[in-house]
Amino acid sequence: QVQLVESGGGVVQAGGSLRLSCAASGSIFSINAMDWYRQAPGKQRELVASITSGDSTNYLDSVKDRFTISRGNAKNTVYLQMNSLKPEDTAVYYCNVEIRVMGGVRARYWGQGTQVTVSS
Repeated sequence: QVQLVESGGGVVQAGGSLRLSCAASGSIFSINAMDWYRQAPGKQRELVASITSGDSTNYLDSVKDRFTISRGNAKNTVYLQMNSLKPEDTAVYYCNVEIRVMGGVRARYWGQGTQVTVSS
């Protein structure tokens, strides 16, 4: 069984910063891609940033140069450093991680979501 626990959301003024964390635990054999998604009210969930097992990264155009995705030293935690936040960044943020569990099955898992609210 695998658990993803997110933390770090909150309310911040425009121009401020937040750092989100997502920690994976359980019967994990290996972790591959780790992604952050967000979903604003009335909008579809969108991919914000991704990082591979080799630490290659990709970003949504609107967050490039403001957000940074990274992995912890133990490689089971993914972070999203968000700087220069804008009101349009307001959303629920979810981590999504590709995990191979003990026994060989590979699947994608979602975190519980954390609210980020940016006030103008």
